[in-house]
Amino acid sequence: MKLFTPITFRNIELNNRIVMSPMCMYSAEDGVANDFHFVHYGSRAQGGVGLLITEATAVEPRGRITNRCLGIWKDEQAEALKKIVNFVHQNSESKIGIQLAHAGRKGSVSAETGRQISIEEGWETIAPSAIPFLPSERIPHVLTAEEIKNLVQDFRKAAKRAVDVGFDVIEIHAAHGYLIHQFLSPLSNTRTDEYGGNPENRARFLMEIVDAVNSELTQNQALFVRISGTEYAENGWNINDSAELAKVLKTKNVDLVDVSSGGNINGVTIPLLPGYQVPLAEYVKKNAEIRTAAVGLITTAEQAEEILESGKADLIFFAREILRNPYFAVLAAWENDEENFYPHQYLRAKPSK
Repeated sequence: MKLFTPITFRNIELNNRIVMSPMCMYSAEDGVANDFHFVHYGSRAQGGVGLLITEATAVEPRGRITNRCLGIWKDEQAEALKKIVNFVHQNSESKIGIQLAHAGRKGSVSAETGRQISIEEGWETIAPSAIPFLPSERIPHVLTAEEIKNLVQDFRKAAKRAVDVGFDVIEIHAAHGYLIHQFLSPLSNTRTDEYGGNPENRARFLMEIVDAVNSELTQNQALFVRISGTEYAENGWNINDSAELAKVLKTKNVDLVDVSSGGNINGVTIPLLPGYQVPLAEYVKKNAEIRTAAVGLITTAEQAEEILESGKADLIFFAREILRNPYFAVLAAWENDEENFYPHQYLRAKPSK
């Protein structure tokens, strides 16, 4: 199966095409990973995934979605993540990545209630324009050009920490209505300066972040970018915009575009069917001639194999299925008579052929 063939990005070789997609766990204290994260990520590496990517990890305190999200803006947070990275490298064949993120106007949310909390209990939200995600939420602070430049440096510093920790892949989160996506979309970005207006200006923040992050990477780290292929809204960000963006990202040494969708406009209708986002990944791959990852209600090895064999994507990001079954990758290998990493401590449980 192509699903169990290796693929290389820069000097990073993944031993299969199965990736654990970033999924928020809402379990950190002050952005610091704990024993839950150690077991959560370590068990997926023992399960044989080619790559696992940690949940959205904030580059500064206001970048968290909730008060229980991970961060990497200070040394204490980096040290906690280093423990996880070292375990994965020493006890599996998996590679491990980190998703660098900033929630923007969708931040300062309670992990317990899912609703935005006050500035006093949370923090001031920020955005390209004075447009809240929900009408009931407070108006975000509009970033100045200088503040935008400072945020770019926050991403650079976070990338430096991630490299020092030992992550193999850095993914920039530019999807799901978080800060970078807010800049990309004409529905959430109504600026008239160099960061607003035409598509090139709205993409400027992302491009500056890509350049800044790349300045800290070596050939021993790959760079991915997650985008929302469409936001399902009239006159909003769409798949053609995504393909054009990917063409530029390719010129900036981005190794793969991870194509998800939605998240920026409240109340839209999303067609939640198996593999519903795969056509978006396929469109970007074919039109931008860049490697892509498919994600979204992909639950079986057979489904993943069809996507790869038909050339619709290069990696498969599994989310809920990997939560349900940490050993999805190794079990799929056994069922299809393929070789894949399995912890030597557990070999007595491996079925005989």
